[in-house]
Amino acid sequence: MTQTTVRPALFQATRLGPLQLPNRLVMAPLTRNRAGADGVPGALMATYYAQRASAGLIIAEGTTPNAVGRTYPNIPAIHSEAHVAGWRRVTDAVHSAGGRMFLQLQHGGRVGHPLNSGLMPLAPSPVPLPETIHTPDGRRPSVVPREMTVQDIRSTVADFAQAARNAVAAGFAGVEVHAANGQLLHQFMARNTNHRTDAYGGPAANRVRFAVEVTRAVADAIGPDRVGLRISPANTVNGIEEGDTERLYPTLIDALSDAGLAYLHIEFADPADALFATLRDAWPGTLMANPDLGWPSPLPADGGQAAGERLLAAGADLISLGRGFIANPDLVARLRTGAPLNPVREKYTMYVGGATGYTATPR
Repeated sequence: MTQTTVRPALFQATRLGPLQLPNRLVMAPLTRNRAGADGVPGALMATYYAQRASAGLIIAEGTTPNAVGRTYPNIPAIHSEAHVAGWRRVTDAVHSAGGRMFLQLQHGGRVGHPLNSGLMPLAPSPVPLPETIHTPDGRRPSVVPREMTVQDIRSTVADFAQAARNAVAAGFAGVEVHAANGQLLHQFMARNTNHRTDAYGGPAANRVRFAVEVTRAVADAIGPDRVGLRISPANTVNGIEEGDTERLYPTLIDALSDAGLAYLHIEFADPADALFATLRDAWPGTLMANPDLGWPSPLPADGGQAAGERLLAAGADLISLGRGFIANPDLVARLRTGAPLNPVREKYTMYVGGATGYTATPR
């Protein structure tokens, strides 16, 4: 009798646009605050990402497309020649290690502070973040953002498009537009942060307009097969209350279903959730799912492997994992062989800088 080995779907090769991926495990974008004060990635970041090159795809952390979009200290950016050169060192290191990378483009909107960017944050409406924010001087009360004019909106769309061109120049295979986690695009989509009465406010079709314009501009700039979009339906992080989640996301997907994007990335995905099934049915292309692992609860012992397999069975094509990759640069090999995982050392994840809990991890 001839025995055949059936590999778990997570470890099967697949394609993403022009990219051949060796497995379906994606390293999710993870804010780590290890760039320079000027937003330029350095050697430590190059080492960190190269260590994790065995992921099918790495999506590098949220990176600002302009100065005013900066969220916290030591966040990377992609709007100057120095930023491009810094990221080029990172992508070169990852490519040398056999990896593939996208870059997430993230504008913080009201999730920002003049102590971080030197500028007053912009947002759809003058509604402040309902919590303090981390600055170089410690946590400080949030400020009331300035409501964006239509010209501000147009300029920001153009900044995203240029940031995408910069990312390609820096060696990235593509970019992910961040429309999740209470950042600027999500703020436009949510009722509690968007009180506008113009074409960008009111009904769901208007509130998704900015996200659609940004995504299409980025796709026009570098090609749609180089562009992904990340969403986090019903996520209340950073004080977001969407108000009409079940209508909002089908409206967004309908507006972009013909754009030919590389993928749609759903954060905190649950295969038992009716909205997940609705979006899977509506989205015509590759669906990337980030499983709901109960954050901030401790990471499951399997790092999310079982949850990822359930999402693949429910129609996802790729699975993104975050915390598992933080503590386990060789996460793919550990999951493939069933080796135990290192625990995440939470106190080193953000704001502290340095190699501990970043490039220096337990074995």
